[in-house]
Amino acid sequence: MTALLEAAGLTKFFGAVRAAEELSVRVDEGEMVGIVGSNGSGKTTFLNLATGYLAPDRGRILLAGRDTAGLSPRLITRLGVARSFQIPQLYLGLTVLENMLLSLAARSGRGGVWAPLYRAPWTDEGRQILERFGLEAYASRSVGELPEGGRKLLDIALAIALRPRLLLMDEPTAGVSTEDKFEVMDTLVGVLRQGRITTIFVEHDMDVVHRYSRRVLVFDQGLVIADGEPVTVLADADVRKAVLGHA
Repeated sequence: MTALLEAAGLTKFFGAVRAAEELSVRVDEGEMVGIVGSNGSGKTTFLNLATGYLAPDRGRILLAGRDTAGLSPRLITRLGVARSFQIPQLYLGLTVLENMLLSLAARSGRGGVWAPLYRAPWTDEGRQILERFGLEAYASRSVGELPEGGRKLLDIALAIALRPRLLLMDEPTAGVSTEDKFEVMDTLVGVLRQGRITTIFVEHDMDVVHRYSRRVLVFDQGLVIADGEPVTVLADADVRKAVLGHA
């Protein structure tokens, strides 16, 4: 297997708080890796380090063998890394399609130019992406009208529009109802597998991690304390205590 993302000796402190200490993580092309851990365990910090939103105190991050230390989030995105956030980063007053067109414009380096957004290649591609996520029927409606699950899917669809090799997701089912979470994840995972997009996702819902990840990393106080198949890792008493507070 070919390593797409490698972290070696990754360390980040916030004062006396250890967010990451000597982390060494490898994610191969095509993997779908879940990350679990209690609040403050370093999960989101790892995503921020991998995407350039934070600089490590020590250590390296390699993307397909290239050291990304010191690169801005925008440059890392151009190298093929996209991200979605726990709270969707959307323009609520714009339509679903307009949000998509802004993402496509950003991919082309022409973001922020309003007048030329409605051009045939972008509108055609934007509608095709929305259709893959089951959102095409909402194209002309404002994002504010979407249910929470729809907003989550749109946020991730905007990341997919960047044509990433690696997608990082922070809490893809946060705020989504229990009844809708599996439908959202089924749609999402279907698109990711079709596009052969390597994926790392942080998630608190153990049912989601069990069902959709092929490998899980367990974070605790800035350390990776377990790494393996979900059925094995999440049944471990020490892991359950670290993540859930009880065995």
